[in-house]
Amino acid sequence: MAPRILIVEDEPALVTLLTYNLESEGFQVETESDGEIAEARLRDDPPDLLILDWMLPGLSGIEMCRRLRLRDSTRTLPIIMLTARGEESERIRGLKTGADDYVVKPFSVPELIARVRALLRRADPGKLASRLAAGDIELDREVRRVWRAGSEIALGPTEFRLLEFLIEKPGRVYSRSQLIDGVWSRDAEIDERTVDVHVGRLRKALDHERMSNPIRTVRGAGYAFDETYRGPD
Repeated sequence: MAPRILIVEDEPALVTLLTYNLESEGFQVETESDGEIAEARLRDDPPDLLILDWMLPGLSGIEMCRRLRLRDSTRTLPIIMLTARGEESERIRGLKTGADDYVVKPFSVPELIARVRALLRRADPGKLASRLAAGDIELDREVRRVWRAGSEIALGPTEFRLLEFLIEKPGRVYSRSQLIDGVWSRDAEIDERTVDVHVGRLRKALDHERMSNPIRTVRGAGYAFDETYRGPD
């Protein structure tokens, strides 16, 4: 599953900018603008990384960071703090409170993404393995390319994310709702029929020189990547 990032920020334009760029890099992105609501959400379902604004309505980012570090479930959660405060004393305060990194607005989006990747790599090295392989299929996250039996396969962005999600755990069956959460997002306004359409497109693209179909339908349950599967669905 692609790393899940929660952005807690109350500037809509910045949220839109970060969401677009992070999703373009293959991350799952969720957003929240209120500190109190975000803290409750983090209690129940921590993401892989938190991008947190210092100044928030309700509960400040600095106080939220302090609380998260006191809780077992979020004690080691990677946190990047965003702030307009550039003074050294403020940076030190943010880091002492528990932030892993500190970015001053305005900032370079590519630099922020590089910091996100560096933090995730330290927290869970396997989460950002650049290459995934199963059977005769190989997927490269860095260059967004896929090969089958040595020949490159052209995939659209959604089909790439779908294959990436499935190939991370070969054999595991995912329901359509789980695929919506993992490939699009839990807030996406799409129906389960849309999942079937994109699975069909992925199967067609992977049908290189009429090779076996690795995307298996499990009746009444969902889909799985199975490199040993041979029959049509």
